[in-house]
Amino acid sequence: MRFTVYLLCLWLVLTGCSTYRPIQRQLRQNPQLTDHATGFALYDWEKQKMVVQHQAHLYFTPASNTKLFSFYAGLVTLGDSIPALRYVTRSDSLIFWGTGDPSLLNQNLPDTTVLRFLRNRAERLVFSTTNYSGQRFGPGWAWDDFNDDYSAELAPLPLYGNFVRFGSPDRIARLDVEPRFFRDSVSAVSERKFSRNVQRDEHRNRFDRPAAVRPFHQDVPFRWSPQLAAQLLADTLHREVATASIPFDHSAKTLYSQPADSLYKRMLQISDNTLAEHLMLLCSSVQDTLNSTLGIQTVLKKHLADLPDKPNWVDGSGLSRYNLFTPRSIISLLQKIYKTVPQERLFQLLAIGGSTGTIQRVYKTDRPFVFAKSGSMTGVYNLSGYLITKKGKVLLFSMMHNNFAGSVADMRNRTAAFLTEIHQNY
Repeated sequence: MRFTVYLLCLWLVLTGCSTYRPIQRQLRQNPQLTDHATGFALYDWEKQKMVVQHQAHLYFTPASNTKLFSFYAGLVTLGDSIPALRYVTRSDSLIFWGTGDPSLLNQNLPDTTVLRFLRNRAERLVFSTTNYSGQRFGPGWAWDDFNDDYSAELAPLPLYGNFVRFGSPDRIARLDVEPRFFRDSVSAVSERKFSRNVQRDEHRNRFDRPAAVRPFHQDVPFRWSPQLAAQLLADTLHREVATASIPFDHSAKTLYSQPADSLYKRMLQISDNTLAEHLMLLCSSVQDTLNSTLGIQTVLKKHLADLPDKPNWVDGSGLSRYNLFTPRSIISLLQKIYKTVPQERLFQLLAIGGSTGTIQRVYKTDRPFVFAKSGSMTGVYNLSGYLITKKGKVLLFSMMHNNFAGSVADMRNRTAAFLTEIHQNY
């Protein structure tokens, strides 16, 4: 009897392994997956076990897969709403400190809570930045990306997403600038050869544009400063906003803005770097200090100490190549997220294959089956998330491609073909 039970258990183990053997074979032999560094991990949620691992213990540059870590940090640190300001009243003044909330005057995240609050206060408005101890860029960011919309500066009180939106809807020599505050900071330059429509001076808010205007749209980061933030606020509120270096008051009250899911959804689907970076500032703000490194270290220590491999996690967005994660650690993270967020809500926040976000042009189907976060930069393409098979299985996956010389689009298509096959056969 015991021998029979032993044989049955052995048979179950062997058949379980053989079920996924074709996937292992592809990972070892398919030239589409072997001409560069590929890591892959697949986890069966129903069986609660890892069913495929290929170089899953090796470290890869995650790019925007880092945002999954930032998302989890928000889930375990913040409540349902985003803290927007910390404030106290002293005599005739309302003194306020930022929290890193990126929604203030952000066209992509419309919310008027802070504006209504400040506009309706009778006190003198005073803005202080003494609770912020970070730099304007994250560790390892490319310094010459300062003109690109994905590299907006970090700040305790972001406004307008910390960028200027330029646009010309037609060929008339008209340039739309938002916020209008920057209109007088733009110069038309005819003799210069432009690689882009608008180029900002690296160290100040002076913007050059070609004299010959053609239809275009461009978001260009501005140089943030406490004084500029106060000016932009004053310009919108039509009242004075002063700045002062007033030490943070730990008894300060908190003003909340919009639902946290609004921020999570855009960050995960559109892969908004500014939102991801400021989410980590928000996470650190619960300790009354705005510092991304502090937020990251706290989450690693309190909530991610049990990952299979210790992450090298340095920023919120994944812009830095200093970030290094393993596929099997990402699987562990996906398990934690899946246990924390109900499936229906979670799948609406992530990019949906064939439908929304960065993977809407692949996985075309009437019934979406991939819900994931992509991550890409030169030589890097990763996709991690959840896959629903034709049989209804929920599989957690992390596929990481590094060190390839081809295009990201090609690697995206290779990944889609590989995952679609898993969807169809399992």
